[in-house]
Amino acid sequence: MRLAPSLHRIGNDIVAVYLVDAPDGVTIIDAGLAGQYTELLAELDAMGRTIDDVRGVVLTHGDSDHIGFAERLRRDHGVPVFVHEADAARARGEVSTKPEWGHMKLGATAKFLWYALRKNGLRTTPLTEVVAVHDGDVLDLPGAPVIIGLPGHSPGSVAIHVPSVDAVFVGDGLTTRHVLTGTTGPQPAPFTDDPAEALASLHRIAGLGATWVLPGHGSPWRGGVEQAVGEVERAAAASGA
Repeated sequence: MRLAPSLHRIGNDIVAVYLVDAPDGVTIIDAGLAGQYTELLAELDAMGRTIDDVRGVVLTHGDSDHIGFAERLRRDHGVPVFVHEADAARARGEVSTKPEWGHMKLGATAKFLWYALRKNGLRTTPLTEVVAVHDGDVLDLPGAPVIIGLPGHSPGSVAIHVPSVDAVFVGDGLTTRHVLTGTTGPQPAPFTDDPAEALASLHRIAGLGATWVLPGHGSPWRGGVEQAVGEVERAAAASGA
């Protein structure tokens, strides 16, 4: 799906992956679920691109529903995969996480689990090799992605700012569709290691001025990053978080 010139999304509001299309190639933000690989190929074809145009995958963090087809790209096509140093072990499958599920609604949770099952979410291949990045890095990839540390959801969660497409990709730093309740709108994401730290970290992106805020789960937000952060803070306060 084309969101804007040079900005594309595959997947849906349950699990999303983004592509930045630049003259020097394509950067993929997150790698979703393993079964979304066929959607990636279809989107690249619609863009007039191929796998050979992909210069790198940048992960917002190392959770299984964000690394899905990353190892396949790395192993079969030599595409480097970038992740914050603090989440490198997580992306390699060396750290087991036991997230708190919190409040759930049966229908929304079942939809999330069924979609993950259909897209091979239970057969995620961990990364064998990663390129470690750090807060403040500007990557030599199409779009010149800027890494902004956003710890809380995981120790190495990051936001990825791409000024050329007026977007900040936030992974699970916030969500616009809670996968366990179905509630829509900017709000804290579930399965977060440290909810208070995650909320505080959002101040690091509030001044970016980006129009697009693109989460790993939920609809793309086009109301500006400042408004999105404000909505998350209000939602957190209303829930007592």
